[in-house]
Amino acid sequence: MANDPDAIVAGIAGKTGLPVEEVRYYQIERRSIDARGRRVVVQLRIRVSDQPLPTPSDLKSQLQPVFDAPEVLIVGAGPAGYFAALELIELGLRPVIFERGQDVRSRRKALRAIQQFGIVNPHSNYCFGEGGAGTYSDGKLYTRSHKRGNIAKILRWLVEHGAHPDILVDAHPHIGSNQLPRMVSRLRETIESFGGTVHFGAHVTDLAIDAGQLRGIHWGEGQFHAGHALILASGHSARDVFEMLCRHALALEFKPFTLGVRIEHPQALIDEIQYKQSPRSPYLPASSYALSCQLGDKGVFSFCMCPGGLVVPAATSPGEIVVNGMSLSRRDSAYANAGTVVSIDEQDLDAPVAGNPFAGVDFQARVERSMFDAGDGSQKAPAQRLVDFMAGKLSPDLPESSYIPGLYAAPLHQLLPGFVYQSLRRAIPQFEQKMRGYTTREAVVIGTESRTSSPIRIPRHAESLMHPDLTGLFPCGEGAGYAGGIVSAAMDGQRVARAVARHLHQP
Repeated sequence: MANDPDAIVAGIAGKTGLPVEEVRYYQIERRSIDARGRRVVVQLRIRVSDQPLPTPSDLKSQLQPVFDAPEVLIVGAGPAGYFAALELIELGLRPVIFERGQDVRSRRKALRAIQQFGIVNPHSNYCFGEGGAGTYSDGKLYTRSHKRGNIAKILRWLVEHGAHPDILVDAHPHIGSNQLPRMVSRLRETIESFGGTVHFGAHVTDLAIDAGQLRGIHWGEGQFHAGHALILASGHSARDVFEMLCRHALALEFKPFTLGVRIEHPQALIDEIQYKQSPRSPYLPASSYALSCQLGDKGVFSFCMCPGGLVVPAATSPGEIVVNGMSLSRRDSAYANAGTVVSIDEQDLDAPVAGNPFAGVDFQARVERSMFDAGDGSQKAPAQRLVDFMAGKLSPDLPESSYIPGLYAAPLHQLLPGFVYQSLRRAIPQFEQKMRGYTTREAVVIGTESRTSSPIRIPRHAESLMHPDLTGLFPCGEGAGYAGGIVSAAMDGQRVARAVARHLHQP
């Protein structure tokens, strides 16, 4: 029914009492799937009118060129950086973007190198490069941060740059990693066509500061760009950026984060559990899940669930194993995967947090190195069958997996920090109660899922959004600790751009 106009009109007539011939104009405002119970229900929220329904004008048509406008520097070409740039143009300011990685097309070479040959480019990988980490993910556009900004505006920008209009109405919209690169490059073309500039391979190495005021940035091989306003949107894995701020004695704070594993199942099993169908109807999408439980003060939950997806290597430096998940737009892989992570607070760390904002970063890095050191020096990831993980024993063999570099049997129950393993071991039986069949020999646990969010927050003033120690520095997005996903990062970029405009327009 959801894709059949005649069925929709008949449904409207049945709900409203109108004759079918009088249902002239309607607009689907929300579409969702309810798989609870013994049947699957597609729910539609529809606006009905006896007059043609208005359509909003294009956002792009409202922009004016800013070639000669005052400049605002942006570090990072992820969703926070690019949507900040679009907002700046709308506000009459010229964005100049510095991205350490490659453009989205060239970036594919670096991804192939890590997938096929285990070569990690520290500047261009699954986390760094045009579009940020979200470009090669599931492309989820769902967020609970509805009070932080205009979600509809973010989605409209994406539709104007090639996304399917369904994302405007789906309750859990996604784009897919095969579609996102094209949209990201189109966003850049819009930014540049109105006067913005994007520099690739532009690793920012230092800040120029004079008497507490930003004066510019140093980047690349001895290059300098002057500027009095900088939006720092460098992502959650740019550890060298945190170190750069520390060198200038700019305040940083420890932030709670999560760490765990990625668990992969056959997609057909998840479909059978969720839809009670085997195989699922061709009219239904690959099914997903969201699981969570509270163990005292410790939360355990699924993160970035990728139906019909792939597990990918997400290391940003040689000598570490980090995994993440992604899906293509059709979500047609034979596998489903999700990060399954444990909340980590300051009391969980070996090193004291007081006076040491890098305690969480150091914890992350130690776990990632231990996973690498247990292997053969490649990007093969340590893994166990889920039932063996629960039993605390090495798997004699492993199931097939979507992870291209390959898996090797390893004692994850020993490689993970003890409290992380024990929390996962206690949580998974609760997940099994919610999804009967979840705990199976066909499921594989892969280490390690460690980059769900930044373990550091770069402080900023609640109103000005500026760093308290440096006039002109505006921390932004996931890397600064103020977002968690494509849409929330994009909204934070817009919000920070407006704060920059207020700052620059002060008398």
